Amino acid sequence: MAGKTVATAVSEFGASIKPKLAGTAITGAPEDQLRGPLETLFKDLAALAGLSAASLDMVGETTLSHLKTRPDYAVVLGNALVGFIEVKAPGKGADPRKFSDPHDKEQWDKLKSLPNLLYTDGNAFSLWRDGKLEGTIVHLEGDVESSGAKLAAPASLLSLIGDFLQWNPIPPKTAKKLAEVSARLCRLLRDEVIEQMALGNTGLTALAKDWRKLLFPQADDPQFADGYAQAVTFGLLVARARDISLAKGTDAAAQELRKTNSLIGTALRLLTDDATNQHALKTSLGTMTRVLEEVNWHTISKDKPEAWL
Repeated sequence: MAGKTVATAVSEFGASIKPKLAGTAITGAPEDQLRGPLETLFKDLAALAGLSAASLDMVGETTLSHLKTRPDYAVVLGNALVGFIEVKAPGKGADPRKFSDPHDKEQWDKLKSLPNLLYTDGNAFSLWRDGKLEGTIVHLEGDVESSGAKLAAPASLLSLIGDFLQWNPIPPKTAKKLAEVSARLCRLLRDEVIEQMALGNTGLTALAKDWRKLLFPQADDPQFADGYAQAVTFGLLVARARDISLAKGTDAAAQELRKTNSLIGTALRLLTDDATNQHALKTSLGTMTRVLEEVNWHTISKDKPEAWL
């Protein structure tokens, strides 16, 4: 890494990608060929931004590209979730508002609930927060399919990647803002539950069966998903109102919540303690706990009980 600059990092990125894309017909989908070089590029840029490349972990979902609620990468820095990356085929661009493919359009409709999301097709990089473009789209100079080591980048690339990697949730300061943030995350959780049930997730299917038996006999899968998402969101909000940390995950929070509110604590644990379900819903649950961890209910409510209303 000694002596490496943005220019050399991007040049190496281009040099490593060109031969991979030349054999796309044999080796697989174009976007899959970007993965290894992208991971190296991000570690290089993280170091250049003054961050610890060794503590950067890009958790890839190489076999799950069909999922609409799970981006290609979850990015962890220093054991904290910082955001997600969605990788598209070179030439598709990095503006999801302009995608014409039905899968891409539906995926964007779901992923725009995420508070820190980066799109790239190797040629362009864009940063999105709660569905809004942050700054401008950064375009590399050249083309990943043909430029090789001559690929270059404007100085704004390092700023964009640094901004993405250093994201921290902004604590909502009013009950209205908290409701807006919670609603976005609740919708994402609902969509992920619906998607996982359609895939035959056994844990969620069993939960839905119990839900119908005990509470709502007529509830279909979308209605169960909606109720599930609202119950989990409410449980996590109650935990934060009790000053219970979400940093160790939903199960630990549920255990602690049971000490002061046994009903909601037990319900939250029953809905989230299954490890398989936690993995299946990790995009939404991981984001929700990361964002809501920053909630200070005393600041929001000014310690007035009616703030819940």
